[in-house]
Amino acid sequence: MNVSERCVLLMRINCRRIAGGEAQGRILLSKDPISFLGNVDPDTGIIVDPQHAIYGECIKDMILVFPHGKGSTVGSYVIYQLSKNRVGPSAMINIESEPIVAVGAIISSIPLVDELEFDPFEVFHNGDLVRVDGTAGMVEVLTPSNSTREHD
Repeated sequence: MNVSERCVLLMRINCRRIAGGEAQGRILLSKDPISFLGNVDPDTGIIVDPQHAIYGECIKDMILVFPHGKGSTVGSYVIYQLSKNRVGPSAMINIESEPIVAVGAIISSIPLVDELEFDPFEVFHNGDLVRVDGTAGMVEVLTPSNSTREHD
């Protein structure tokens, strides 16, 4: 989707700010926690653990929604590698962020929020278009407008 495409706001959800910045993109949901060291290939952004709920999916440019991180503190650096390799998520949404994901998001300038006022697994679906504002602590669910006007 073209970032400049006009969208209509369907819902605004308040949440806790973890890492500032704004991003817009499509949701990729994982009900499984993510260990960035071992679950994700830092060169491709593909989930490589065959036991993971989103095995084979690419997180590049997605709004990645998952409960929390797990595993080694090296995971923060893997998030940074994903960002430097331009295969990382545009933003992340957690049920509850922990230090590994928080530090990775901060050093990588990836917007991160958690503690949404609604359960993200009840509100979001794969492919939903959302805007994450990690500075304001807000997620907006969007839909492309059906406006027939080409020029305003």
